[in-house]
Amino acid sequence: MFINNFDPVAFQILSFEIRWYSLAYIIGIIFGWIYCKKKLIKDQRILSLFDDFITYLILGVILGGRLGYALFYNLKYYLENPLEILMVWNGGMSFHGGLIGVIVASQLFSSKHKVNQFIFLDLVALSAPIGIFFGRIANFINSELIGRATDLPWSVQFILIDNTKRHPSQLYEAFFEGIILFLLLEYFFRKNYLKNPGKISALFLIFYSFFRFLTEFFRSPDPQIGYLILNLTQGQLLSIIFLMAGTLLYYLKTNEK
Repeated sequence: MFINNFDPVAFQILSFEIRWYSLAYIIGIIFGWIYCKKKLIKDQRILSLFDDFITYLILGVILGGRLGYALFYNLKYYLENPLEILMVWNGGMSFHGGLIGVIVASQLFSSKHKVNQFIFLDLVALSAPIGIFFGRIANFINSELIGRATDLPWSVQFILIDNTKRHPSQLYEAFFEGIILFLLLEYFFRKNYLKNPGKISALFLIFYSFFRFLTEFFRSPDPQIGYLILNLTQGQLLSIIFLMAGTLLYYLKTNEK
């Protein structure tokens, strides 16, 4: 058993705290930006537009993630306390909400510059596992999104939460949604799937949703929601929806003329 007693604060400058979760966002964006610029983007026009796109992307992730959390995970509370939606520093972000935010931001940016939206979405899909990996590691350090109880030898006790031995579900997600997903999409990139914009995005939705659905069986449900239909969690139900969307998109992109 591992004892998790990490401090969520990475370091402090005067009274200003720098948290691991903030660093995870920053590192994920920087590494993803480098990966896209140095390896993925071959078209000079897309390369020249990509730096401007990053601004749209960051806004889409933050606004979508926060609004998605309020809508999907704690609607009643935020309807009663709407101003707290703005208090991002208090925690509460939804991956699926952030994904919707990215889709909207990509559509707005692509329409403005008259570019196929899926060109940018495919780039995001290929680099997103990098950010997901660091984000899940930050979740582990922060003792959040904790796993379900277990007696397995690699269990973790999050002493900031309780004395229960739990699955390190954040690390499971970092492995499958980060490392394995990255390698899978890298394989399809090498198969020149970028030549058909949208197929990489579809595969991201399919594989991410599948991995998320499975790892949720080891993760404690959100306490304000609990288990829902068929004892599934909110994250699993959302993953089913996005899995179907990805499958439909892959079918359409494979059969378009």
